[in-house]
Order: sequence, then C-alpha cells, then structure tokens
Amino acid sequence: MIHSSALPLAISGTAPAATASVIPYCHLTAHCESCCLHDLCLPEGLDPETTRLLDHIVSNRARVKRRDSLFRPGDAFSSVYAIRVGTFKTLMLAEDGREQITGCFMGGDLIGSDGIGDGRHNCGAVALEDSEVCVLPFEQLDELAHKVPALGRNLYRCISRDVCRSQDMMFLLGSMRAEQRLVAFLLNLAARYRARGYSGSEFVLRMTREEIASLLGLKLETVSRLFSHLQGEGFIQVQGRSVKLLDSAALKRMLRKHAEPRALA
Repeated sequence: MIHSSALPLAISGTAPAATASVIPYCHLTAHCESCCLHDLCLPEGLDPETTRLLDHIVSNRARVKRRDSLFRPGDAFSSVYAIRVGTFKTLMLAEDGREQITGCFMGGDLIGSDGIGDGRHNCGAVALEDSEVCVLPFEQLDELAHKVPALGRNLYRCISRDVCRSQDMMFLLGSMRAEQRLVAFLLNLAARYRARGYSGSEFVLRMTREEIASLLGLKLETVSRLFSHLQGEGFIQVQGRSVKLLDSAALKRMLRKHAEPRALA
C-alpha cells in the first residue's frame, strides 16, 4: 500500500506532510525495455517478449514525494517496488517510537520484499527525495517468474542482493571502528553511483547526518566529527550534502584489515 502521508521523522526532525503527495500515473512513455536502469533491475538479460510481459504486469508507476512513505511497518504486503528515480531509506520502529534506519536504496533497487514471508512489511520505506517507483503486484510477478525461469533468477538475484547488503551492514557494525564505518559507507555509495553511470567520486548525500548516524550505529556528533576529520586530512571534500572523494586509494587503505564493502549495484 502506498501512503499519502509521511511518517513522523523523529530522526530528521521534520514534520509530516500536510497533504496527499503520492501521485500515481499510468500513462508514461518509459517502459522496462527503454528504462536506463534496465541492466540493474528485473529485466536484465530478458528477451523482448518477456520484458513486454513484465512491463504489462506493472500495475502502476507512482511518484512519491520527499519524506513520504511508500509503505510502513506492519502494512499488508501485496507488491514489490522497483525504484526508477530517486532514493529511499528503510527503517524499523523501536517500542518507544524511535526510528532505526536499516538501509538506503536507489534507482534499480527492488524494495518491499521483506513482506513476502508473513504477508506484512517488517520495515517502512520513506523517500529521501522526490522519487518514482514501478509497482509490481507480487502474485502476478511470482506467477510470471514461475513461467519464465530467467525472470525468476533475476527476482532471486534482486532479493539476494538485498540480503547481502544487510549482511555487509551487520559485518560493518560488528567489526569496524567508527571511522571505518563511515569510510565503508562512502565507498559503497560511490560504487553504487558508478554502477548507475554517475560519478563515483562526487555525489550528493540524500541522507542527513542524523540518518547516516542511525544507519551506522553512531552518534550524530561522531559522524559530524568524522566528516570534518576526513576533510581535514584531505581525503574528502564536503560542502553541505555534496561529497567529493579526493583520495579513494587512501580511504580503501583504511579498510585494509577488513574486507572492502562489496559494490552492491
């Protein structure tokens, strides 16, 4: 279910949207075959006829405005969502209502698969910028995946990529020092942007410092201090949310004692 009201973002300190701002639109010129993220999403390597069938089951393409929810923890599961444009954070809610950021997803990623197991979403997804998603009703997608093994493999690949990303995050939180966590986060973002045809050395952080701190299991003050330290050492250049990696080789050396983060496209 796509929600038209935003979650109360305790981490970012922003207020919920006052009006409906998730806008479905069905008559787009963009289709799976012509999408620039074709090679990162479900259609990768599919023949034209299967791609056409996949495009046909996309029930809706929806715009989700910044800070609005795509789905919330506990929502009934019915669809998975392929991100066409934009960035989303996933989050879980503690018993006291605090948010814990669990992931960052961008164009080409599939989100919402957490609800496959028991029919309800375990986490929520909130747009970090004005975004667009393709809505894929899972019952129809699963039926087509059984008929077309290549699509089934792509679906499993997308789900596996999400699992691997979560495992990498657990490794990061459990074995790396604070500075290494931030460096690994920046290098992983750089690799993901590069896989999408963007610059792998200069990009805009869609997460706030507070959200990055939540994702990395750090305090806000620690994240702010580490950004300043890395900039002072000449490794990165920071201007607002714009980050430029000046010495990627040096950043990678900081992770020498640990496995470098996988470039999970």
